[in-house]
Amino acid sequence: MIAVGLVVVGLVIAALGGLRHGSILGGVIAGLGAIPACFGMWKGIQQETQGTLAISVGSVLLSLAVGGVLIALRVISWL
Repeated sequence: MIAVGLVVVGLVIAALGGLRHGSILGGVIAGLGAIPACFGMWKGIQQETQGTLAISVGSVLLSLAVGGVLIALRVISWL
């Protein structure tokens, strides 16, 4: 839940400056969502539960994808 919250915060920050132009700060914050998601993956592996592991893997992928897209959009808008 924390990882998804950080992704939402990153998107809100990017939306303030125009979502089409992206945001470095928003991308970094969204990317930081991968940290709690990786902890969730570790807990899922320790508990041997597939549900926790699957949700955490999805959160890692979402955090990294959104963070990367927001940063890439900002770099492209500079060019």
